Amino acid sequence: MTLSAKWTPLASTSPLQRSSHTLTTINSTLYIFGGELKPREPRDNDLHKISLDATNTPSVNSIPASNNAPTPRVGAATTKIGNTMYMFSGRGGVAMAPIDEGGAVWALDSSSDSWSKIQPSSGEVPEARSYHCAASDDKDFLYLHAGCPEKGRLSDLWSFSVSSKKWKQLASAPDPPRGGTSIAFVEGKLYRMNGFDGKMEQGGKLDVYDIAKDSWSTIEFAADGKGGPGARSVAALVPVRIGGGVSLVTLFGESDPSSLGHQGAGKMLSDIWAYEIGKGVWSQVETSGGQPDARGWFDADVVTVDGKEGIAVGGGLGESNERLGDFWLLSF
Repeated sequence: MTLSAKWTPLASTSPLQRSSHTLTTINSTLYIFGGELKPREPRDNDLHKISLDATNTPSVNSIPASNNAPTPRVGAATTKIGNTMYMFSGRGGVAMAPIDEGGAVWALDSSSDSWSKIQPSSGEVPEARSYHCAASDDKDFLYLHAGCPEKGRLSDLWSFSVSSKKWKQLASAPDPPRGGTSIAFVEGKLYRMNGFDGKMEQGGKLDVYDIAKDSWSTIEFAADGKGGPGARSVAALVPVRIGGGVSLVTLFGESDPSSLGHQGAGKMLSDIWAYEIGKGVWSQVETSGGQPDARGWFDADVVTVDGKEGIAVGGGLGESNERLGDFWLLSF
């Protein structure tokens, strides 16, 4: 099966050029933070915004970092609840060790573009990490998964209650531990796929966490580019309402890691796949309009424009190891 979608360019500017950044959408505005322009060097801690309006050309605004902004970082993870974006950890400095903030969560109030730091009230907190992933129920709970501590990789899953400021460790995901994986929240469940375990990219499995039961199950598929997407890491997984149901859309990513690790580029992908949750079927997405370059180490999020959900995507690392500064809208 195939689905049709259309690419629309949103912006392409030098200040947006980066990889390993975060992208979160709130009220049809893209919030971009962190990332690197040169390998292993965080670019800035300014806040970059792309505001979408159905009647006007998207506007780009870069807000210089205030004194209370998070330090520059690479490979952080963000998600949102209501009008607030939340961020956890990441790497900082040339050594690129994880930024250990004692389990603190950063909050960006989109009404004022101001940052605050939430100190957890729980004794047990997740360890610092990078290239992890996050999702939320858009009510009270953030979910944090996997990533890279100073050594090795993780498969743990945590929840954070914004109201009580408490972390809770949940059931770990199926092995192997990994970085560069993706999770998405849909109707009381988390869906996890892809990632890099230190030796190879993971594929062929969609792991499903039932929040009420605190347990995981696995849906297997053929990762052959025919029955489903091939194995990859540093890609994206975005829940989008297409037609009458919700589909998980995975796109782009890296399929063969570079021998230079974080300093190089492997084989980058440009394909797009949608998994219709209600039917349990993968479909490849065929696109019209311009075509973004293949990439990994980017970020993407669902965005509503003109009453319809689409995917905002941008930045990342191209196959010739250049950082990209173009941002796009994928409409179904």
